[in-house]
Amino acid sequence: MDVKQWLSAEEIAVFTSRSDLRGFWYVAFNWLLIASIFWGMAQWSNPLSVFLGLLLLGGRQLGLAILMHEAGHGTLFRSPVFNRLAGRWLCAYPILSGLEAYALSHRGHHALAGSTKDPDLANYEAYPVSSGSFQRKIFRDVTGQTGVRNLLALFRGSGGDLMTRGEGHPSTLAQGVAANLMLAMVLFWSGVGELYLVWVLAYLTIYPLTARIRQLAEHGNVGNLFDADPRNHTRTTRGNWIERLFICPNQVNFHCEHHFMASVPCYRLQPLHAVLQQRGFYVDYEHALAKGYKSVLKKAIFKSQPQPLA
Repeated sequence: MDVKQWLSAEEIAVFTSRSDLRGFWYVAFNWLLIASIFWGMAQWSNPLSVFLGLLLLGGRQLGLAILMHEAGHGTLFRSPVFNRLAGRWLCAYPILSGLEAYALSHRGHHALAGSTKDPDLANYEAYPVSSGSFQRKIFRDVTGQTGVRNLLALFRGSGGDLMTRGEGHPSTLAQGVAANLMLAMVLFWSGVGELYLVWVLAYLTIYPLTARIRQLAEHGNVGNLFDADPRNHTRTTRGNWIERLFICPNQVNFHCEHHFMASVPCYRLQPLHAVLQQRGFYVDYEHALAKGYKSVLKKAIFKSQPQPLA
């Protein structure tokens, strides 16, 4: 798609401009939320607070994955050094992912999205699915089966994590373990070392669940998955504050805009969306806009038909 059909050269320069300050704020904000979640569980140590903390930590792990995604595009910071260091140690390694392997794999997704060669196609090609099929997927997520499977694949060096599918690249497992040891030590020194187990449990359960719903909203059951126009092979979903907390952190819900111009930092996607919508970008492509994640799920899941009696 020719972006110059919709934006002037000056506007493209503005929307693709990067800011070290805003990048630092996004990373700091996500870690402040994580620290606040641990603090809340420590202050109100009861099953309800731990359960809520589990849900919130899973959403924040997805938030780190999205910031890793930004760093992989080179858009989180203006400085390549900051993108590399913060993208690795503050975003990728804490969730046992590798920035470089992810970036290489993800570039293939952008180059081939809208075709049968999209390397991420297996994550969303099957939609819409029956309610029974979706319930089985969710059950595997919340019981840790998906997370354990991904973790075992990661330890085997096959790059099986939901956010890292770049097989054959140098393993970053040692750095990931080191980053997690540092997190566990900080919690231990703070007198709440046992709360690291909640981080692990969230990684194995809630994180895969939120990643699944996010990927479904971005590319599942879209207008035409095999069309090069991003208004057909992806979707932008408006998220309320709860959805932004759990499923679409760091502006990742503006996914059609991201595929329209991947060089736009996440903190400029919402203004880009407003400009494109005002100029009629979505006219005749209303299917590329969803009012919320509930509406996406409703359209992507159909009721299972009862089996006929033999």
